[in-house]
Formats: sequence, structure tokens, C-alpha cells
Amino acid sequence: MRDNDIAVLAGQVLEHFRSSGRRLLTVESCTGGLISAALSDIPGSSDVLEGGFVTYSNVLKMSAVSVPEAVLLQYGAVSLQAAQAMAQGGLLNALDADVAISVTGIAGPDGGSDAKPVGTVCFGLACRTASPILVQCHFTGDRTSIRSQAVQHALQMLLSI
Repeated sequence: MRDNDIAVLAGQVLEHFRSSGRRLLTVESCTGGLISAALSDIPGSSDVLEGGFVTYSNVLKMSAVSVPEAVLLQYGAVSLQAAQAMAQGGLLNALDADVAISVTGIAGPDGGSDAKPVGTVCFGLACRTASPILVQCHFTGDRTSIRSQAVQHALQMLLSI
């Protein structure tokens, strides 16, 4: 995906949220803040984007967005359970956000396993007024491509609510 395509999607997300009067928070791991950056690159994004957490380490996942250690020990940081806890914890810690999107995965080139190969990415979407949405994807390509695909997927998820 080209950067311009991501910028177009980010603009659509901002307009979608602006028209519904909702505010958004990101909780990112493998994307390292790229979702928040794509949104905040657009002038006027502050009326929608509350902010974001980059919780790369498990310690920060636990301290910043209240991911239970038991979830990380039982399922791992790259799991639907961790993605759900990240999104819900982020939403609880952000008083003015209505929606939180989380992403955690293995962008590579190392770190994969047979059970969770490089390209495994989990997403969580927590809303104050709806049930959580959880999605696991497997993306292919190099680290940059996997992260770009994850950003695109997250933005598309936000457009769907």
C-alpha cells in the first residue's frame, strides 16, 4: 500500500468519526505509532484523535493500559486476548475517547514461531457503546510491508463502525 492510500483512508476515518461526533484513541505495538501518525498528519485531526499509546513492551502494556499479566503469560502479547485487553484498557484510561483501536503483532524479520509466524497481527476495537471486535490477520512481506498492511487494516476497521 502506498503512503498516499493510507493518507486517504486516514482522512476518511477522521471524517467518519467527525460526522458522528466520536473521539478515537490508538494503542499500538508492532505499528509503533503509525496509525496515530497517519491520522495526526492531517490538519484538524485533533477534533477526532484523542491520542495514542505505543506499548511495545509487555511492561508498558501492563502499566499504561492495564493489560493483565495473566493474559500475557497465558496467551502472549500477540493474541486476540492481548489485543482486546489493550483496546479496553486504553479506552478506560482515556476519559474523552469513545473508541480505541489496538494492534499487536510480529512484523519480523525475526520473532515468529510455528504457532505465530512473522506477519501474525491481532487487532482489538473497543467502543463505549458496542461489543468489542477482535480480528487476527496474517500479512506477508517484509517488516515495512507488514506494518503498512496493519495500519491499512486498522483504518478499515475504524471505517466499519
